[in-house]
Amino acid sequence: MKLKPIKDISISDTKSLHDFVNALHDSGGFTAKKIGLGVNILEKMNKEKKCVRFLSFPACICSTGTRGVIKDMIKNDLVDIIITTAGTLDHDLARVWRDYYHGSFIADDNELHRHGINRLGNIFIPNECYGSILEEKMQPILDELYEEKKKWSTKELAFEFGKRLEHEPKGNDSILYWAWKKNVPIYIPGITDGAFGSQLWMFYQTHRDFTIDLLKDEQDLSDLVFDAEKSGAFIIGGGISKHHTIWWNQFKDGLDYTVYITTAVEYDGSLSGAQTREAISWGKIKEHSDNITVEGDATVLMPLMIAALMKRLQPE
Repeated sequence: MKLKPIKDISISDTKSLHDFVNALHDSGGFTAKKIGLGVNILEKMNKEKKCVRFLSFPACICSTGTRGVIKDMIKNDLVDIIITTAGTLDHDLARVWRDYYHGSFIADDNELHRHGINRLGNIFIPNECYGSILEEKMQPILDELYEEKKKWSTKELAFEFGKRLEHEPKGNDSILYWAWKKNVPIYIPGITDGAFGSQLWMFYQTHRDFTIDLLKDEQDLSDLVFDAEKSGAFIIGGGISKHHTIWWNQFKDGLDYTVYITTAVEYDGSLSGAQTREAISWGKIKEHSDNITVEGDATVLMPLMIAALMKRLQPE
């Protein structure tokens, strides 16, 4: 057996973020090494020309500056398909029109409620920056879309809202805008579970023939997966977006490349905490594939990993 020696991290020798991530990999640190291995897998996935690249993530990180990392991934052609939750549309659109604010995990939630401020972790979101602004902006757009046709898939809705951000002052910061610009489909299997979905429901009260065609989304995913020679996924967190990504990839004998980032544990049997090895048992990830689960906060790990990845992918 050939063993590889542990190397100490030398901060003075790390001249760039790329050097730092390489040092983490060589250090043998518990999660540090996993970060390095994860970036290695993402690099392979992006250099594999025949690989369809999935990105899945929950909405919560879009309330933070990590939204900009997702935007940059789309802008720099690092993703082909996005599967996410309804709240991503909520936060992405709301932040085009209003600001979110720094808060605290230990704030007095009773006091926040009395002042009309919603707390998402340590992010403060006033009512006027969320539900009310979405109603004000979304209903006229839905009127326009209704005049065009009555049945829409979630991918089509995401594109239409992204297109309408082109002339907004902060539209350039939007995930939806760049997905439309780069023709990267966004699928939202749980479209009604959030403020965006509530606005769709409100519109439906006076437009009973307005419908969301989820099965058209599923047909699109089917065509994309079955046509893929190889596939890879960068999966942040868990829930419906994670499951939908790995679920569809089982129909092509599993993902070839997979990187999870999660803070959840596996001992309660949750999908969010399930490691990549569990997905192998279902055929959602291939037995002989490049895969890793990295435990930690995505708002720290995702910017670090994607910054290192983009540096590696730059032309020499």
